[in-house]
Amino acid sequence: MSKFKKKKGGELPPVNTASLPDIVFMLLFFFMVATVLRKNDLKVLNQLPPADQVEKLDKTKTVYVYIGKPGEGYKGKSTESIIQIGEKIVSVEEVKSAVLEERELKIRDELKDYVTVALKIDENAEYGLVYDVKQELREANLPKIIYITTPSSAVE
Repeated sequence: MSKFKKKKGGELPPVNTASLPDIVFMLLFFFMVATVLRKNDLKVLNQLPPADQVEKLDKTKTVYVYIGKPGEGYKGKSTESIIQIGEKIVSVEEVKSAVLEERELKIRDELKDYVTVALKIDENAEYGLVYDVKQELREANLPKIIYITTPSSAVE
């Protein structure tokens, strides 16, 4: 009789799952870093005018207002210029409340007094509508307004 016995079956050993949590967390971390979240689904055509003097914008305290002709994402029947704030299409009378609501939702409490309203205006939008929006922003006590443009080498 021998001390060592041979195995009788040719079974496969069980799969080692010790490193499985490491792999799962590595994949989770990769997808969290690589994923880009889209902020707004634009319903407005947005062909921005060119400018030769542009600056970087601090996006932590900015509320965006889009003005332009209805785009493919808009299911309305209008062909006149429309105003989009966040995900909502608003009229001129609703601009003040929509901007203040967007400020409450998106801006941190300590930055709410320093909000900048960024107007992204299509180059073919009616200026009368832009003027009315600016008047509503003044009534909402949001005087810091900037225009978003596309950079170019020189404006002709």
